[in-house]
Amino acid sequence: MSSAGKASDSAEGSEARTQVPRGRFAARILGGGEEPDPRFTLANERTFLAWIRTALAFLAGGIAVEAFTSGMFPVGIRRTLAVLLLVLAMMLASAAGFRWLGIERAMRCRGPLPLPILVPVLAAGAAVAAGIVVIFVLVRPV
Repeated sequence: MSSAGKASDSAEGSEARTQVPRGRFAARILGGGEEPDPRFTLANERTFLAWIRTALAFLAGGIAVEAFTSGMFPVGIRRTLAVLLLVLAMMLASAAGFRWLGIERAMRCRGPLPLPILVPVLAAGAAVAAGIVVIFVLVRPV
């Protein structure tokens, strides 16, 4: 028997030994299908965590705008910009969770991955926030 055959036999044997059925909650959330390769599940989790880090950055930005830019922006603009960043953080964190779940389900069913709906929303919101800052930096008296 070739070494490739031995490796595949040992991989199948170890896979069969380590398959432990998930609980009812996980089965309900993840749906049917078969367990994907752990590397793909962990990559999906890392991507989820990257989206969460981005949401935390927007959250920190919203707090910073409200707390530290009172001399730069009028109250209405400052609050609008802060709320925009905070709402983006909420939307991004929520969408990241739904995206993680959608990708996990797609991998289990060997289906196509869902489109990232949050990307255009995030890009538009960040562009609006940056535009507001640029306008006020240019218009602000020195």
